[in-house]
Amino acid sequence: MIRITTFAGRQVAVFGLGGSGLAAARALRDGDATVLCWDDGAAGRDLALAEGFIVEDLLAVDWRGIGALVLAPGVPLTHPVPHAVVQKARAAGAEIIGDIELFFRQRAADCPDAPVVCITGTNGKSTTTALVAHILLTAGHDVQMGGNIGKAILTLEPPSMERIHVIEISSFQIDLTPSLMPTIGVIMNLTPDHLDRHGPADDLDLAMRNYAGIKERVVGKSAHAVVSLDDAWSAAIAERQSRPAVTPAVTMSVRAGVAADITVSGDEVRVRDGVFAGRAGFGPFSLAGINTLRGAHNAQNACAAIAVAGLLDLSTHATQRGLQTYPGLPHRMEEVGRAGRILFINDSKATNADSSEKALSAFPSDIYWILGGKPKEGGITTLAPLFSRIAKAYLIGAASDQFAATFEGNVVFERSGTLDQAVAAAARDAAANAAAEPVVLLSPACASYDQFKNFEVRGDKFRALVAALPGVGDQDRTK
Repeated sequence: MIRITTFAGRQVAVFGLGGSGLAAARALRDGDATVLCWDDGAAGRDLALAEGFIVEDLLAVDWRGIGALVLAPGVPLTHPVPHAVVQKARAAGAEIIGDIELFFRQRAADCPDAPVVCITGTNGKSTTTALVAHILLTAGHDVQMGGNIGKAILTLEPPSMERIHVIEISSFQIDLTPSLMPTIGVIMNLTPDHLDRHGPADDLDLAMRNYAGIKERVVGKSAHAVVSLDDAWSAAIAERQSRPAVTPAVTMSVRAGVAADITVSGDEVRVRDGVFAGRAGFGPFSLAGINTLRGAHNAQNACAAIAVAGLLDLSTHATQRGLQTYPGLPHRMEEVGRAGRILFINDSKATNADSSEKALSAFPSDIYWILGGKPKEGGITTLAPLFSRIAKAYLIGAASDQFAATFEGNVVFERSGTLDQAVAAAARDAAANAAAEPVVLLSPACASYDQFKNFEVRGDKFRALVAALPGVGDQDRTK
C-alpha cells in the first residue's frame, strides 16, 4: 500500500467508497490526514464504519477546513449534471481530485523519476496494460499493475527507481488527475464513448472534443508518448506532439500504407530503425500463432506494448518472449472452449459497437454472434460492412427490438431473450455448419446492466454455459 503523506495534518473528504475510495481513505489516514467518508449507498458506508473511519454526510458537513474532495471516478464531475457533493466542494473552494492524483503527488514528493506507464484509449487499454506488464515481468522487472484494471492504484507498492508502475487510466480518472505526468503516456485510439459524461447531450461534437481533450492529457506532460495514427482524433494528438519543445510521439498504425514508426504487415510488427534514440535493429516481431493477440485490434495493442518496451530499453528477444507467452485477459476475445470444430469466444467486455467490430473483424466467416443488453448510442448500424461474416445472430436483453430492426433483411437472427438460450441455440446451429472452424462469439455491443451486474458476471456465465455443453471443457488461458 502507498502511504499518502501529502495531506498530513489536513482534513480530506472521500466520496464513493468502492475499492479505490476505501483504498484512498486508508492511504490518507496512514499518512496522518483526517478523513471524512461518505457514499450514497449504505454498503459503502458500513464498510468504512467497520474500519473505524469518520462517516458523515458530505452534503451536511461544514466544508470550511476541508482541503480536498477525493472523488470516485464513477461520480459525475461535470456532465450530465455535477453530483451534489461536487457542487458543495466547488462552492467551498476545495479541490476535487481522484486516487490517481494522490499517487502522482506522492511520487513527486518521494521519487519523482520513478518509471510510470499510463495507458488510455476508448478500446484496448486493458489488454495493452496487461500485455505491457506481462512483457516487463517476463523480462525480470519489478512491475506493479493497477488503476482502472485489477488493483486500486493506492493498494500497490510505492514508486521507486527499481519498480515500474503500469497503469490503465480512464477519461473519468484523467479528469481527476491534474498532476498527471507519466514517464510514458499511451493513447490507443479514440472513438465516441461515455459522451454523456463529457458534454451536453445536444452537442455530441463538443462532447467528443471534450473527451479527446481529456485523453490528450495522458501525453501532454509525459516524458515519452505513444500514439496511434489510425483514427482522426488520435492522429491529431500525434501531430500536436510534433510541435517544437515537445518530445515527438512514437506513432503506430495497423493500416496499410500509413507512415508510422511501428507498423504491421500480416503477422509481423516492424519498427522503424532509429525511432528509439541510440538503438537500431529493434524487432521485427511475430504475432503468428498467438491466439491471445488475434485480430487487427490486438495487433494495435501489440504495437503499443512494443513501443513501451523499446522506450524502456528491452531487447527484441525479451519483448518477443513476452508477446509469445501473454495469457490474455478474461472477457476480451477469450477462448473459453472447443467442441470439435467449434470455437467459443468470450468477448463480454465488448460493451459498444466499436469493440464488437474488433471481434467480428478477427474471423472471416461462419460467426454465430450472441449480442444484446442495454444498448449504447447508435446501436450496431456501423457494423453493417461485417454482416456478411455472420452465419446467424442471437439477440438477448433490452436491445433485442432495436437490433432486430437493424438485422431485418440483412442477417439471419433469432430472439433468444436470455444468454443460456442463446448459447444453446448457437452451439446447435454451429454444429450443423460444415465449415472448418465455426465460431460462437459472445460480443454483446451493449452494457450488461439489464440482465447482469457487470460484463464480468455476463462473461463468467457464458464460460460456465459453454463448459456445460457436451464435448466442451474450459480452456487453459495460459496456453
